[in-house]
Amino acid sequence: MFNVSRKVTQAMHVAVLKGGWSAEREVSLSSGAAVAKACVALGHKVTEIDVTPDIAAELAKVKPDVVFNALHGRFGEDGCVQGILEVLKIPYTHSGVLASALAMDKPMAKQIFATVGIPCAVGGTYHKDQVIGHDVMPRPYVVKPANEGSSVGVKLVFENDNFFFSKENWPYGETVMVEKYVAGREITVAVLDDKPLGVIEITTKSGFYDYDNKYTEGGSTHICPAPLPKDKYDEVMNLALVAHRALGCRGLSRSDFRYDEKGDGKFYILETNTQPGMTPLSLSPEIAGLAGMDFNALVKRLLDGARLDG
Repeated sequence: MFNVSRKVTQAMHVAVLKGGWSAEREVSLSSGAAVAKACVALGHKVTEIDVTPDIAAELAKVKPDVVFNALHGRFGEDGCVQGILEVLKIPYTHSGVLASALAMDKPMAKQIFATVGIPCAVGGTYHKDQVIGHDVMPRPYVVKPANEGSSVGVKLVFENDNFFFSKENWPYGETVMVEKYVAGREITVAVLDDKPLGVIEITTKSGFYDYDNKYTEGGSTHICPAPLPKDKYDEVMNLALVAHRALGCRGLSRSDFRYDEKGDGKFYILETNTQPGMTPLSLSPEIAGLAGMDFNALVKRLLDGARLDG
């Protein structure tokens, strides 16, 4: 049973966790800096912590009232740091241990999505030796790491590409996901406190919405709100909420979809992010703005919901 969240009504000591050592370190540093600035504007004392393996000792020394988790990627977003905060009994923002672990483990999350009726791309999970040097399904397909975020390591392989994976170009662990490429529009939905906030469509000048296009100025264009018919807009909002609930998320999540508009008309879920970016180029704050909530208000809502699993 989850503890009831508590509304923040007075100044607190907030520790903002950022950085770390995942592939998304630089994004996390940017998120953390923006969040820390907002916390100060809200009247809180702030300690920014660039996370190292000694984070438990650091937090015991700092003694914050609450943690704002601005980490992205492995360790910070996969339930590990959440477990440390549970042991230390420090309330924290975003999802708890189990939801964080499930969402980061893409094969497991995909199984859960399928059980609640959310369309997923056809594909499978393989040992890296099975995909190195040859195709495991007809092209076009997508290869992705099983537990990275921000499209780190994602590769689209098309019919005429002169490309095969090798041991040299796959540094992302033993497990590889391979899925049928779904053509269509890039759609994302933010959910806050069990309520969908809105929908954005993302377009890019070249390629797909990869790490570079996400975090490079001018790499992508965000159309907010997404120009979808009302029934489709409502449909993808509901799918994001179902995904949020199925994983057991709390606070803020963001689910990404491909809309196969010219094919079967379905939305195919790509992933649910339990620690969406809070950078100047991030999608969730932009969607919150669509719902009438500025960045500082969004940070306050997340602090209001900070708690332990139980």
